[in-house]
Amino acid sequence: MTASDAVPMVFVHGTRFSAGQWSVQLAALRDEFPVTAVDLPGHGERSAQPWSLSSATGIIASAVDSLGRGPALVVGHSLGGYAALEFARCRPERLRGLVLAGASTSTRGLRAVPYRWVAGLVPRLPADRLARWNDRLLRRLYPPEVVEATIRSGYAFHTLPTAWGEVLGRFGADAMRSVKAPVLILNGEKDVVFRSGEADFARAHPHARVELIPRAGHLANFDDPAAFTDAVRRFARQLPAVG
Repeated sequence: MTASDAVPMVFVHGTRFSAGQWSVQLAALRDEFPVTAVDLPGHGERSAQPWSLSSATGIIASAVDSLGRGPALVVGHSLGGYAALEFARCRPERLRGLVLAGASTSTRGLRAVPYRWVAGLVPRLPADRLARWNDRLLRRLYPPEVVEATIRSGYAFHTLPTAWGEVLGRFGADAMRSVKAPVLILNGEKDVVFRSGEADFARAHPHARVELIPRAGHLANFDDPAAFTDAVRRFARQLPAVG
């Protein structure tokens, strides 16, 4: 693959995090690919911006355009995965490929009950206490080079109820039928909840495949950054040329 053929990539973070979630992936991939990561509305540097899926898709589209290389591979984790699915539906001409990480379970029906409960609970807890808990947890589980960019960027607990309030009830495996580009469903092997629908999601798309990262959980790009990055790299190299 020549520099001119390299697939542009846009990374979209998960619940409460920011673009800093992808610091390791960006550093590892930028020598071969044009890469960037976004802050979704209500997160990171856009903390004051109200959440909406419409705004999220606009931010992703702007990031694709900023790379100046045509349609991009969009990598979305958890909340960012569902935002990427909405982007795929609304802006298919700007999508070259899609990686869904920790975002292959239906957000409808009984499966949504635990997330509605969490979304209702979070506003009742002091944000500074939640931030301290998250800092301690991330530092206990992962090395500094993996999580410090996320910790420095802070957390968007205030956005969680609205964001998941819009996502819940909206996405099922049928959302895959709107995706016109190849799809990699990339999950942590131990992410039991968010990979529970992966077979249904894969069956709903003619060019989707599933890849698991052994021993990884929901934060697979933290649990095994090298394996996660390698999966994205291999998928990007296999995408058909734009023509």
